[in-house]
Amino acid sequence: MTSATTGSTRNLLTDSPELYEARFPDPGRLSARWAEDCLRRHGAGPRVLDIGCGTGRDAAHLHGIGRTVTGADISPAMLDHARTHHPGPAYVRADLHGFDLGRAAFDAISCLDSAMLYCHTNDQLDGFLSSCRHALAPGGLLVTEMRNGAYFLGRTDLLDSPTVNEFTWRGATYRSTTTLTVDRTAQLLRRSRVWIADDGAEPVEQRSAWRLLFPQELRHLLAAHGFEVLELHDGPGPRTEPPWQEGLLPGRTTDADRLHLVARATGPDPAS
Repeated sequence: MTSATTGSTRNLLTDSPELYEARFPDPGRLSARWAEDCLRRHGAGPRVLDIGCGTGRDAAHLHGIGRTVTGADISPAMLDHARTHHPGPAYVRADLHGFDLGRAAFDAISCLDSAMLYCHTNDQLDGFLSSCRHALAPGGLLVTEMRNGAYFLGRTDLLDSPTVNEFTWRGATYRSTTTLTVDRTAQLLRRSRVWIADDGAEPVEQRSAWRLLFPQELRHLLAAHGFEVLELHDGPGPRTEPPWQEGLLPGRTTDADRLHLVARATGPDPAS
């Protein structure tokens, strides 16, 4: 570990996929089951791209229920872990800011856990959506879930004080202190997370950020890239309280702290 005082941007969790899965266990594969429910309800074909697949848990679940899945991520460590521990899908390295995995090669794209919000600029968002539109067959689906920028209009409960979490992995106790701030000019939610372990290692400070998108802004972006919004709501979903479960239908509001999106590629690819 490197010292927190150095301003290191090392991502402790993506550098250590097994540690990531220990910190964020998902034995019930809730995110993947929610995504599958969206795909099934809207009649998606079998070929799925899971962009920002991380450790591969969701991609492997979708593969295991009969879909033909490609998992894509920019982290070599995550991809190596996925191939070893969650086999089945094809795993490839790709940058969600812009990728080309074949024209009309997929019937659906899933992008979960706010991965889309690592597109910080308008150019990066355009690159992501253009790449998705190019990759989807006509009528294909884009399924995403992410933080909701509108939640931070007049609310500060997630910003008022740091959040502390602690867990034990391989005999060591890890404590993280997370502080969130809003950069209104850049329209980013910035996160500083300091990790301390009781194994004698130096603390690590990890910095990251998510783009804050508003529901109507998101509709406009999708329409500009040839998508029709089928669902856009704040829950239930895999990270809402209470969480989604089988049989629950999407809501009608976009006020809470998560957004859930299903959009269909319509007409010809605007980039063609």
